[in-house]
Amino acid sequence: MIDHMGIRVSDRERSKAFYTAAFAPLGYKLVLDGPWGSGFGVNKPDFWLADGEPKDYLHVAVKAENRAAVDAFYEAAMSAGAKDNGPPGIREHYHPNYYGAFVLDPDGHNIEAVCHKPE
Repeated sequence: MIDHMGIRVSDRERSKAFYTAAFAPLGYKLVLDGPWGSGFGVNKPDFWLADGEPKDYLHVAVKAENRAAVDAFYEAAMSAGAKDNGPPGIREHYHPNYYGAFVLDPDGHNIEAVCHKPE
């Protein structure tokens, strides 16, 4: 079980604005912010942004409580400047109730919101 993770971003202020908007529909918010990094989460930070040049592009999936939250994440992320990497929809090749949306953040990281529950 993963407790927390961090990614490097080329412009932390830009990425903070992006993730603040994109994660809001999922209940994630900026919890801690300081010179060491910016931490997003619900009650504690579990997704960290750190200053630095991204060496590799990552795929991060964030759990959504329902399909409407996946849709809202996608719309919020796109409005915040994301690039589309797969609009909301069923991905049956994973399993029949896999409902996800994929966007590329400002550094090209593949960020996904996913709900595994039936409609």
